[in-house]
Amino acid sequence: MADSALKDTLLLHTDTTESGPINLEWPERYISIAAGARIALSGLAGIIKSPFSSIVKLGAGGYLLNRGVTGHCELYTRLGKVNTDPVNVNIRSSFTIDKPREEVYKFWRKLDNLPLFMQHLESVEVIDEKRSHWVLKLPTGVAKVSWDAEIVKDEPNEMIGWSSVEGSMIDNAGKVRFKDAEDGKGTIIDVVITYQPPAGGVGLGVATVISPIFKKMVDDDVRNFKQYMDINDKPYQYSDGDSSQTGNADHHVL
Repeated sequence: MADSALKDTLLLHTDTTESGPINLEWPERYISIAAGARIALSGLAGIIKSPFSSIVKLGAGGYLLNRGVTGHCELYTRLGKVNTDPVNVNIRSSFTIDKPREEVYKFWRKLDNLPLFMQHLESVEVIDEKRSHWVLKLPTGVAKVSWDAEIVKDEPNEMIGWSSVEGSMIDNAGKVRFKDAEDGKGTIIDVVITYQPPAGGVGLGVATVISPIFKKMVDDDVRNFKQYMDINDKPYQYSDGDSSQTGNADHHVL
């Protein structure tokens, strides 16, 4: 009841305040208000005994209260978050392989081939016709990240689209398109990977730091794929057990 009343009161503010755009989501605003009130009260209680530390607490408490009431955080604005919409991070890479489009598509569609050239990808376990389990190694071996994904669109020799399933550690999606090179020799591959960092400023800050790292990882893996396909002159053939021979999905991606 109290939370509802507080939210109704704060809804009197528009999407933009005098301080700036509203870029804090409700859970974070509640936390800011609660923490600000607690710190400010602590400062008031010790104003006589410890005036200096109390003034610091009052200032910090006032900042957090204002942050929660207005829904605006200047630090988030400087990081590029100017509203409460989820932040999507897009990584894109394009390159040309000296192989026929059908052959390149077939190789990529068999997802457990990907760790052969993606050095940061420890494994891809194909679960069924659409679903797979991915394990990613972060640079310098800091940690491993895993998630389940599913093929959401499959246009043979044209495009493969995938998306993480609900509840994955990293909410991500991607697509890879295949088209003939302009000179008729080779295949142009266009890769787009999109992910959402955790909500809030922590997630945004993490995304700001790791996005260049992920971009470099994708570019490195792309170069490795080109080298792998160029070195292996033998045309890729499906085996009878390949799950990639299955039909198409009709869902949309990206």
